[in-house]
Amino acid sequence: MLPDTFLARMPDALMRLRTAGRRIVTAESCTGGLLAASLTHAAGSSDVVAGGFVTYSNSMKHHTLGVSLSLLERHGAVSREVAAAMAQGALAHAPDANMAVSITGIAGPGGAVPDKPVGLVWFGTACGGQVDTVSHVFAGTRTEIRAQAVRIALSLLLDHADRLNAE
Repeated sequence: MLPDTFLARMPDALMRLRTAGRRIVTAESCTGGLLAASLTHAAGSSDVVAGGFVTYSNSMKHHTLGVSLSLLERHGAVSREVAAAMAQGALAHAPDANMAVSITGIAGPGGAVPDKPVGLVWFGTACGGQVDTVSHVFAGTRTEIRAQAVRIALSLLLDHADRLNAE
């Protein structure tokens, strides 16, 4: 699903995360574990990747990550609030991790609702008590949207690591 050229970057990505002292946990919905699979593609990932949660349904987001049902009902699974709660929940349920990234979106081809088009993906990061969110709207097929989401999530992790490494 992800090109070999992308996966070939994983050893460098792991080194940057390792140097920054990051131990990652993922919480994925529309990407279905692709980010965790990418991070663990390279040998030696076990000291950087604590694990990952695939929480495709709202029930799994609630029962596995602790995302409140009222939050899901009020804002929907594809929202800033749920992306933040997923990242916080992943970090809270992964005692060996010190940074979380979450991905929740609409990969299509169906699922769009008013104000939430196919291709809308929300990302959350949680680290050291700080939670950040960002959204992107991607174009393309379901496969292309999911691959673009994984690339952005990895970029968010690496941007954080690079800021730590520069300090």
